Amino acid sequence: MGTTVYWMNVSVDGYIERTPGVHDGESWARLDDELHRELNARARDLSLSIEGRVIYDMMFPFWPDARNDPSQPEVMREFGHIWTDLPKVLVSNTRTTASHNTTIVGGDDVMGQLARIREETDGRIGVGGPNLATQMLEAGLIDELMLFVHPAVLGAGRPLFDRLDTPLQLDLFETATYGDGVVLKRYAVRGAAA
Repeated sequence: MGTTVYWMNVSVDGYIERTPGVHDGESWARLDDELHRELNARARDLSLSIEGRVIYDMMFPFWPDARNDPSQPEVMREFGHIWTDLPKVLVSNTRTTASHNTTIVGGDDVMGQLARIREETDGRIGVGGPNLATQMLEAGLIDELMLFVHPAVLGAGRPLFDRLDTPLQLDLFETATYGDGVVLKRYAVRGAAA
């Protein structure tokens, strides 16, 4: 069985976007080369990525294009190769096509489908997208949170999670600091289905 990991860049006050639906991380996130190399290493360690439609649409076509774009820094081109080559599951009820090693799942039993995918996958499974992560948390399908906390206070925006019906307990098991004050916090989720 795979280990599911919701990983995200987040502000100190728990937001991932200043304006919901607008990817504005460049204005507040501190993604220097050191942190980007760490993100690349963590992504390279994944066996599979499960992404919501909004995250997938944000990643595609930028990362497939970036991998061969000489104007992009080497760490960005490297991540472009990692993301493009990584097997992905897109959770969507509206998209019918996807490329670059991507399978689409959706419908009324999407959590059941994701539970089966988790059961059949060896290794670490990255999860991207707050809507999807919230649903998977409520279904007991997230094992770990890997949060890169940036030293910024956004004050409002898209939160890391949607409203949960029940509070979740976490156990901190790794911390690290990168570059310009970004702190990694890894938590195990108590009560995950594993």
